[in-house]
Amino acid sequence: MIKNYIKIAWRNIVRHKAYSSINIAGLTVGIAACLLIFVIIQYELSFNTFQTNYKNIYHIVSQEKHESETANNPGAAVPASEALRLDFPQAKVASINTSYGSQITVPEGAGSRTGDKKFTEAIGVTFIEPQFFDVFTFKWLAGGASVLADPDMVVIDKSSATKYFGDWKNAMGKTLKMDNVITLKVAGVIEDAPDNSDFPFKVMVSYITWKQHPKDYNYNYDWGNLSSSHQIFMLFSPGVSESNIAAQLKIFSDKHFQKGPTKHLLMAQPLSEMHFDTRFGNTLGDHVTSKANLRTLSFIAILIIIMASINFINLSTAQSVGRSKEVGIRKVLGSTRKQLIIQVIGETMIMVLGSVILAAIVARIALPQLKNIASVPDSISLFTNGSITFLGLVTIIVVLLSGVYPALIVSGFKPVLALKNKITAASVGGIPLRRALVIAQFAISQLLIIGTIVAVSQMDFVNKADLGFNKNAVLIIPGYTDTASLRKVESFKQQLLQNPNVKSVSFASDAPSSDNNWGTNFYFNNSTKDIGYTMFIKYGDADYFKTFGLQFIAGKGYEQSDTSRQVVVNETFIHKLGIQNAETAIGKTVRLGGGAWMPIVGVVKDFKTNSLRDAVKPIVIGPRKQFDGIVAIKIQTNSLTQTVAQLQKMWENTYPEYAYNGYFLDENIAKFYQQENQMALVYKVFAIIAIFISCLGLYGLVSFMAVQRIKEVGIRKVLGASVSSIVYLFSKEFMVLILISFVIAMPTAWYVMNGWLQTFVYRISLNAWVFILAIITSIVIACITVGYKAVRAALANPVKSLRSE
Repeated sequence: MIKNYIKIAWRNIVRHKAYSSINIAGLTVGIAACLLIFVIIQYELSFNTFQTNYKNIYHIVSQEKHESETANNPGAAVPASEALRLDFPQAKVASINTSYGSQITVPEGAGSRTGDKKFTEAIGVTFIEPQFFDVFTFKWLAGGASVLADPDMVVIDKSSATKYFGDWKNAMGKTLKMDNVITLKVAGVIEDAPDNSDFPFKVMVSYITWKQHPKDYNYNYDWGNLSSSHQIFMLFSPGVSESNIAAQLKIFSDKHFQKGPTKHLLMAQPLSEMHFDTRFGNTLGDHVTSKANLRTLSFIAILIIIMASINFINLSTAQSVGRSKEVGIRKVLGSTRKQLIIQVIGETMIMVLGSVILAAIVARIALPQLKNIASVPDSISLFTNGSITFLGLVTIIVVLLSGVYPALIVSGFKPVLALKNKITAASVGGIPLRRALVIAQFAISQLLIIGTIVAVSQMDFVNKADLGFNKNAVLIIPGYTDTASLRKVESFKQQLLQNPNVKSVSFASDAPSSDNNWGTNFYFNNSTKDIGYTMFIKYGDADYFKTFGLQFIAGKGYEQSDTSRQVVVNETFIHKLGIQNAETAIGKTVRLGGGAWMPIVGVVKDFKTNSLRDAVKPIVIGPRKQFDGIVAIKIQTNSLTQTVAQLQKMWENTYPEYAYNGYFLDENIAKFYQQENQMALVYKVFAIIAIFISCLGLYGLVSFMAVQRIKEVGIRKVLGASVSSIVYLFSKEFMVLILISFVIAMPTAWYVMNGWLQTFVYRISLNAWVFILAIITSIVIACITVGYKAVRAALANPVKSLRSE
């Protein structure tokens, strides 16, 4: 019996090749897209879950509230570590301080036979307390956490040990130099952190070493000094509630932070939320993913599967007219409704299984491109226990969605009507239902089309936005602030300026727009009262403003100096103090933390201090040579490659002990929006997929209509109907359905995309043209799809169609 069902099912599929191909193509593309989305979501949700104490680890983060403004920071003040240990004896506390872009040198003889080997580590270098390994789980290959209690000790991961010394087993006891400042002894090796970890630590230096080099690495034991580089983690016993921890941290904050107009609060961020909380970002790993983005991806996957199933339902119910005699004969010969349902669902099962196999092949081919729309590693696996289970569930769901309704329709044919050939397309499944399904399909397509237009427009706005400074043709070379390097600053600057293609050079702590959020408390105009909110600092020499094209609205730049004696502030700084006229700010004084009073000599026009997601921060800019960690070089746009090569050679000759790691500022700023650009690409890709599936379904329905109405078309042509009138006959119904679908899609699209735009402080507005363009696009695509088949039907010879009928 089952063998017979399979044989009949296969014959029906083969007999109707065109419709079967359309159904299989739609399901294949839809399921492949859903599988790839599942792989992304599964990867993102797996972050940090391998940690033994995953549910009981908390990241201690900072929040500052001043009037209506709230500032979040993933870091915590340095003194908080010891204070938390005293006030929370029941918990384990561990602190780290990250060093970005540090150079690790393997001295000749330690692991190199051809001179010193230099490696620049963008992330993964951190000063770390031994207690960190009481909180987090890492596999030790050699040594143990206790070695980090001593100064000048370092633990490295297996990959770094292999990179530095050829074989990780050779690493123990060897010497490394960090930034040519600290000589470290390798005292331990750990297994590499997995890809789904927010702690991709490579070089872990003992925390006490940081304390012993306060000037080199900005160690500041002050409750008013806050840096995102210094972070604290706590491990609580199972059963301690998050609300209880939050209440205790509030008491702790009230106890230790100075009272004032700004409220300082330490909060407990569960490790399970760390990878998804965009308020604080991810300064340790390579990215953070908002759960809103994952929900959007899930929503798109569901919509795509629904669209593919709608195609199947529409074509299957419409096509069932041609099977009415077969069903009538089967019923006369004794087939029960149950047997007919099983047969139809069996046909659906065969087609869905075939589609799943093809989808797996398509997904495997597309897998290497997945990194373009998501932050996934090249090594990500397509077939895991989770993805195989997912495919099984998708198969069942699609079979039920696509097969049950057509099976009920076919099995419900009355044999008398079926044998008399009186079952028509209008009586099968109901025309209103098929219209509703077409409306649903095009509503989904238009939702994704609108999403694509909005996302692309916003990212175009971001890429072309006025940042308040000139980011073009500025070469940034990360430098170092050890004494030997700082002594070469002036001579190197003069060498650079001798190059005819160099316009300007500045040594600074960072560019105007960067990830840096170095803030401190401050006092204004000789007042002894702390202003109460955080002010952010940038250091640069006197040429900082010329090199980056910052515009003065009052005053001038400060004089060249190795230490801060004069400062320049931005518009936001004075406006937050209630000063509206920039000229009146000139001559007022500022004191940073416990430092000296310094006069304000200039006010610059606001510039974007971070990404366009964030509001402009109050900024103080001053000279301080010991923090000049980059050199910014403004160069002519002609002969860029040749000029960069010349500048690199100058660097290598002046700083042979350091590796060259130059990059252009505009390229670095573009990285701020990696996830947004990826989301824009997601909308593009899935809008194309949705349009493809819609067009397949539309083409199939129009093809069926052409066959069903072949006699009508022939009669109309004999009576003088033009080709355009026949095309209109086929198209008018679908145009109405598309307009109805637009009315449904528009408010949903507005709600979703307006919510996404709210994540940007600087954003486009949702104008009417966005929606007009979407409806025009849908109509044009539908006209092309319907028109092609309608024109062919209209051009057919009416004599042949009437004779055959």
